[in-house]
Amino acid sequence: MNAIKITGAKAVVESLVAEQANTIFGYPGGAIMPIYDALYDYEDSINHILVRHEQGAIHAAQGYARTSGKPGVVFATSGLGATNLITGLADAMIDSTPLVCITGQVNSKLLGTDAFQETDVVGISMPITKWNCQITRAEDIPAAIAKAFFIAKSGRPGPVLIDITKDAQFGLLEFYYKKCTAIRSYKPKPKLQEPLIEAAINLINNAKKPYMLIGQGIMLSNAEKALLEFVEKSGIPVASTLLGLGAFPHKHPQYVGYLGMHGDYAPNIKTNECDVLLAVGMRFDDRVTGDVSRYAKQAKIIHIDIDAAELNKIIKTEIAIHADAKDALQVATKLVAQKQHTAWLQEFKDAKQVEVETLKAAAKKTPSKELKMDEVVKMLSNITNGEAIMVTDVGQHQMMTSRYYAYNKTKSNITSGGLGTMGFALPAAIGAKIGAPKKPVIAVIGDGGFQMTLQELGTIMQSDIDVKIIILNNRFLGMVRQWQQLFFEKRYAFTNMVSPNFVSLANAYNIAGKSIENRPDLKNALLTMLNHKGAYLLEIVVAKEENVFPMIATGASVSDIRLK
Repeated sequence: MNAIKITGAKAVVESLVAEQANTIFGYPGGAIMPIYDALYDYEDSINHILVRHEQGAIHAAQGYARTSGKPGVVFATSGLGATNLITGLADAMIDSTPLVCITGQVNSKLLGTDAFQETDVVGISMPITKWNCQITRAEDIPAAIAKAFFIAKSGRPGPVLIDITKDAQFGLLEFYYKKCTAIRSYKPKPKLQEPLIEAAINLINNAKKPYMLIGQGIMLSNAEKALLEFVEKSGIPVASTLLGLGAFPHKHPQYVGYLGMHGDYAPNIKTNECDVLLAVGMRFDDRVTGDVSRYAKQAKIIHIDIDAAELNKIIKTEIAIHADAKDALQVATKLVAQKQHTAWLQEFKDAKQVEVETLKAAAKKTPSKELKMDEVVKMLSNITNGEAIMVTDVGQHQMMTSRYYAYNKTKSNITSGGLGTMGFALPAAIGAKIGAPKKPVIAVIGDGGFQMTLQELGTIMQSDIDVKIIILNNRFLGMVRQWQQLFFEKRYAFTNMVSPNFVSLANAYNIAGKSIENRPDLKNALLTMLNHKGAYLLEIVVAKEENVFPMIATGASVSDIRLK
């Protein structure tokens, strides 16, 4: 086949077409203008979403990647455009989200001269990307993009960045594209170590109180079906990390709850009572473990993860298995004994009842005339049958949604986990809807986080994105205020939040909306929002000083979880 001579800019777009990357989130500028000019001719095959800020672009790409399972693609210009991606790159890196970010750069002859809008984005982003590179020759573009897509989506996924100088975009090359399927010395999928799995299953088969913790790795390896089969055969109780929510249906009788600092009482305390702990596709984040010196000391711990660096990094294990979650679980299911741990599961139910009764008593002791976040989320969960895609920002509303929304579908919890990025939800909801256009997407956001990226209402308006936005407005930076109340003697230093009229703001962007604050109005307001055709913003004014419990204080053990 004769190769075609084209510009480097067109080679970028043709390479994306070859990778079936039909959606791009971006913002044009001088150094990436040749690529945007090339993109002009591809409106029929590539949907470019013009955001209002590059941080919005990368968070939208994250939402898209998390719902579609495909790498999100981002365009940004040099200098300020590239540096505006940094928060999103860090967020995607720690949350294992596949992204391909392409930034424009000044002419190669100007590199290192502090030229207008020049920054060393490769150097800046190196610690927070899975791989990055700078391209100064047009002929190197196709291979770099092929490599980028392979690295971004293989093994433990993550963000990659390609910085392309302006002269490389203008340069000519004979275009030929070959997808990358292997890189020497990079082995993204480890060989299954069946003897280790056999040893692990032997421990589980002989355990009286086995317990399983699952993370996002289940969804990243498409192991949901394999997980269900393993759990139902083994009879093992299952708890989820924040990013693992949705990997296992909440309505299943063996699902025992949500782990972590503001997770459920039962799955946290039972961590220190099980005899065998099986962790799959999770990394023992400090929000899950609390004080590691007092974490599951009585248990034999088995850890399965595709990233070898996570094994024995935080928690020392009895058996560490470097493996893809789906492959490992399929073999494990063949070996595990058919069992029912009825008495052990009842212990979780009893502990759950302790939580329910304690929280109920606390609510009865201090009744609130104001709406509370938990009742909003519970009603939303019931109305949607736990089947909507929930996108949350960071703060009290995030923890309340994670605790009280019954996630019954995979890839339905889109949130910022490891980095805890306020401002994530609104743009991420845009990408989530584009990645899953037939599913309802609901963004639950605090009044603080919403105001960090509210300009993306313009993106929703221009691209006609059907997302539903709930602002839980407590007139505070709620999570910080909670810590100030509990640990800083109620010295509410600069956490009181004065906000604009959110409904009027939405209306200015041609987005319908409503504000409520009375309990009798809640159900109809939620139904109106859900049934509305197109984007809708619902502000719900909630109790100003509501706290999220249970809670594990920093430095405490999971056994020290507080219910009040």
